[in-house]
Amino acid sequence: MRIGQTSIVVFSSKFLGSILAFLASLYFARTLGAEAFGVYGLVLTIVTWLKLGGTMGVGSAMTKRISEDDEPGAFLSAGLLSVLVFGFVASALVVLGGDLVTAYIGAFDRYVAASVVWVILVLLFIKLFYTVVIKTLEGERKVHVAALLDPIKFGSRSVIQIGLVFAGFGLGGMLLGYAIGGVLIGVIGSAYVSIPLTRPAKRHFQSLYEYARYSWLGSLKSRSFNDVDILVLGVFVGEALIGIYFAAWSIAKFLNLFATAIQSTLFPEISHLAERRGLEAVTGLIEDSLTFAGLLVIPGLAGGVILGDRLLAVYGPEFVEGTTVFGLLLLAVLLYGYQKQLLNALNAVDRPDIAFRINAAFIALNASLNVALIWRYGLVGAAIATAASAALGLTVSYVALGRLLRFEAPTDEIARQAFAALVMGVVIHVARTAGEGTPVAAVNEAFVLLLVAAGAAIYFLVLVAISSTFRGTVRRNAPFDLPNR
Repeated sequence: MRIGQTSIVVFSSKFLGSILAFLASLYFARTLGAEAFGVYGLVLTIVTWLKLGGTMGVGSAMTKRISEDDEPGAFLSAGLLSVLVFGFVASALVVLGGDLVTAYIGAFDRYVAASVVWVILVLLFIKLFYTVVIKTLEGERKVHVAALLDPIKFGSRSVIQIGLVFAGFGLGGMLLGYAIGGVLIGVIGSAYVSIPLTRPAKRHFQSLYEYARYSWLGSLKSRSFNDVDILVLGVFVGEALIGIYFAAWSIAKFLNLFATAIQSTLFPEISHLAERRGLEAVTGLIEDSLTFAGLLVIPGLAGGVILGDRLLAVYGPEFVEGTTVFGLLLLAVLLYGYQKQLLNALNAVDRPDIAFRINAAFIALNASLNVALIWRYGLVGAAIATAASAALGLTVSYVALGRLLRFEAPTDEIARQAFAALVMGVVIHVARTAGEGTPVAAVNEAFVLLLVAAGAAIYFLVLVAISSTFRGTVRRNAPFDLPNR
């Protein structure tokens, strides 16, 4: 399967899965309200951070070492044992700090008749299970298989969650559905792992840790970008405001799916090519990743600025308060999408030490800005801190990779995408202004869907017209022959 086709499979799978999760989250937010949705977001954020502590970068190290095709079975065994040990250590810390966790999510007891500590621990080990499976598949260069599991995970999770919430189980039903979806994806994914477990030696653990000691900070940086603001908001604001922020963040991250798909697809390919042919051989892949990282987020930013209030109103009237935050988060996601491609290349060519230093600076800035700005400006401060951190991370990453190998930023192609988004934005702004007050606009969901669909069509039609690079990429990766014009 060609890299472009693999990226499309990964994106399509993530897109379908995210659509299912988005529809489910809409139902939860409108049925249970912003506070319960905020509690749900806090619980998942804590679980995700604990999962990070439960892997300590070993997941990324497994993908890297397995992709090199040198004793993959031994590296898989070493990775599994390491994750189990780290997972139990993280669990022990949660149990010891149980009172703090309970106090931090103070509203949990109002919705679920169970200990939040034990709920978190169950979700943690389920998340560790399917994360290891996915990282193994990616190391085997079965990225498309790993991606196809996403719709199964989100689909099963969403259906079960909606059924349980409809039956009256509320937040507890949401969390139970989340757990069942994770177990299902882990079991199905395990059936596609073809590497037999072999007994690891000390050197296999050492090789994993040699890579993981740098790469774990990359995972921490990713979590810092996605979740530090939510964690800090948990200290300064109530769960209802966190629910509003969580909704805006969910839509913004949804638009970054294609950049994530490119990153997942290219990591094992860059790693394999760099190992066999040297650094200069991967230049083209890096430039391609930057060319298409903003393909969806650039028009998303334009559309989000114009339609942000109506998009958030789909969750409910109280969520419109996050309109300004939404625009800032879209900008942050755009900048971060480019940064991820650069750091992905550094890690793939076995220079996690450079990525480590960049990630350390990013985390320090992101955490400090979030504390300072949230304390002063609340939700808007969190969004500003996230965008500013992404801007710095992108700048430093670009300079660092440029010192390691020669590549050119595809500024012309990015400018074409921006121009197509500008044309789309003008048309959608005019259409919204003309449509306000009409019967269609009175039904917010229908009006938003109509404008978003029209905007997407306009953007891609303009881009096809002005970009030979985009036309060529579509033609090469289409499942059928297209005319060469």
